[in-house]
Amino acid sequence: MKTLLSLGLLIVSFFGQAQTIALQSFATGFSEPLEIAHAGDSRLFVVQKGGLIRIVNANGSVNTTPFLNISSLVSTVSERGLLGLAFHPNYATNGYFFINYSNTSGDTVIARYSVNSGNPGVANTTGTILMTITQPYSNHNGGSIKFGPDGYLYIGMGDGGSGGDPGNRAQNINENLGKMLRIDVNSTIAPYYTNPATNPYVGVAGNDEIWAIGLRNPWKFSFNRLNGDLWIADVGQGSVEEIDKVVNPLTAGLNFGWRCYEGNSTYNSTGCAPASTMTFPFTQYARSGGACSVTGGYFYTGSMYPNFQNKYFFTDYCDDKIRMVNSAGVITTSTSFSNNNFATFGEDINGELYVAGISSGTIYKVIDSSLSSSDFENNGFTIFPNPAKEMFTIKSSTANLATKAAIFDITGKLLFTKELSNNSEHTIETTSLAKGIYLVSVETSNGTNYSTKLIVE
Repeated sequence: MKTLLSLGLLIVSFFGQAQTIALQSFATGFSEPLEIAHAGDSRLFVVQKGGLIRIVNANGSVNTTPFLNISSLVSTVSERGLLGLAFHPNYATNGYFFINYSNTSGDTVIARYSVNSGNPGVANTTGTILMTITQPYSNHNGGSIKFGPDGYLYIGMGDGGSGGDPGNRAQNINENLGKMLRIDVNSTIAPYYTNPATNPYVGVAGNDEIWAIGLRNPWKFSFNRLNGDLWIADVGQGSVEEIDKVVNPLTAGLNFGWRCYEGNSTYNSTGCAPASTMTFPFTQYARSGGACSVTGGYFYTGSMYPNFQNKYFFTDYCDDKIRMVNSAGVITTSTSFSNNNFATFGEDINGELYVAGISSGTIYKVIDSSLSSSDFENNGFTIFPNPAKEMFTIKSSTANLATKAAIFDITGKLLFTKELSNNSEHTIETTSLAKGIYLVSVETSNGTNYSTKLIVE
């Protein structure tokens, strides 16, 4: 009983520590990575500014042959480039994916491509252009495109650039700049998209593609994959960086305020509608301590790091600090992971998060270092596979054999114990365990306990 009590206290300590945001190198060798997406499987697709999309496999290896190469079509001047990627919700059957890039004239292009039917590792080289949007400047050209919970494609468009939105485009409902656009891409007739009837300006004055107005540069936005909430990181002018949130079901016709407001503060009120008509930020942070440009991420929905749950992750391009915000709008900030210039986050099929450094060319996995397994491994123990599906194996070094194993859930409840024979490997079934995160603790002959995290899928 004394041993089991100590193990119970150990797991409470193990999972109860304050979360520590850390990065683990996952894949390297990229040139200016700007987007990370998955296609409904274990692979990650990394978008490079110069016009390539490369595949990273589940073990971190990178395919030699690019998935797509449109470098001859792309301008990379300033904030231009291949900027966004979204896989059709029915990609597994229709093979369609969509990209956002700056053409050689500097204008925004939304195009549809398809995977090669004989090789899932490469795409067909020609695509279909759905939309071309004229860009007056080389900055604030937008970036992310994402499919929402309604099945429509959302397109984040910056205000056209320069500074201070000199053309007041973000508030002009006859301009697609400074907006969140929403289109239905399931049309078989040119231009191969239609505008949802619930878009706010369909049938009335204003552009039919517009879903929301008043954005400065929504470089990165995402949807919570579990509940459909929309999170927008809108880059500020000079004082603050803002995070906007729209709860699902998503309300069309919102005005996020730019250039009337920068964050919660008045910027240029000329000709503006009343403040009561605006949607103000969920949270914001000051441009201080080296911060200069928010890079939006994802609401964590994975299972590996319980301390990360119910938090939205984002970073800043200039200070290289990873941030997370809770439901009360309180921001927790990490130390700086310098020399990266984080330009994008990514989310894998299981909801685990990644971040990419445009300067380092490295894709990192975002981890909670308070759940370190180093003590377990340093004393000669390993478990595999992890994540496990039906069973896992505990392997001991011959100098430090395990005599007992125990499994706890994240509340500290003891679920299972097993006396182990005098062997170096022991297999334990997990079929009785629900999917989730657990702690495995082993006891040696001298009564010492070592613990590590186990994921059951």
